[in-house]
Amino acid sequence: MVKFKDIAPTGYSKYVEIDLGASKMIILSGQVAFDAEGNTVGKDNFEQQAEHIFQSIKSIVEKAGGSMENVVKLTNYLTDVSNLPVFKKVRDRYINLAQPPASTTMEVSQFVKADLLLEVEATAIISK
Repeated sequence: MVKFKDIAPTGYSKYVEIDLGASKMIILSGQVAFDAEGNTVGKDNFEQQAEHIFQSIKSIVEKAGGSMENVVKLTNYLTDVSNLPVFKKVRDRYINLAQPPASTTMEVSQFVKADLLLEVEATAIISK
């Protein structure tokens, strides 16, 4: 069974929960540095945006009953790959470094708002 969670007024689910029997898969929409009103957090500050994004991922995974240890895949979009060392520094405070998630990172030209510097998608598998 698939459950669409936290449906946004703009027409997407913030995450989807898929029943796998003994566990569930949580697929998060791309997280960006928006506050609750849709304003960009940390304009021109890559590290602050990354911190906000990983806090958002953590919050959603915990809301679904898991922890960051359950994250199995990250897909990372950066507008400037020279920020990769800062990205890794922030990310490494949140993930299990002994068993890190699979990861893909790519550079993109721009996001829906020009002041966004990165976006991160995550997938988690949580035991029931």
